[in-house]
Amino acid sequence: MKEDKQLLVLTHLSQLLDFATGIGGFIVPLVLWLTKKDEILGMDAHGKAILNFRISMFLYILICIPLILFLGLGILGLITIGVFYLIFPIINAIRASNHEVPNYPLSIKFIK
Repeated sequence: MKEDKQLLVLTHLSQLLDFATGIGGFIVPLVLWLTKKDEILGMDAHGKAILNFRISMFLYILICIPLILFLGLGILGLITIGVFYLIFPIINAIRASNHEVPNYPLSIKFIK
């Protein structure tokens, strides 16, 4: 296994593709994780953290949609999720560049 800090950083930042393409922020990290998890040191842990975060946020979005009907609580939830989508990939890209373990709050561990 080799160390590639730049690829780990890029994997986290690739989530921001959602803002340009709509779905690329899930597909690109998934493909990078599946193809590089056995080659790059730390890719398995970082990839799992990203995918758990993405799946968890998707479920939270599904929960927020019906909550829009109840006093607009869903809108507040969607705004919060949007901020999470923007900030936490950047924070964890910085963590990856410093050889730190990724930390995505409110992530459910679907992939262990």
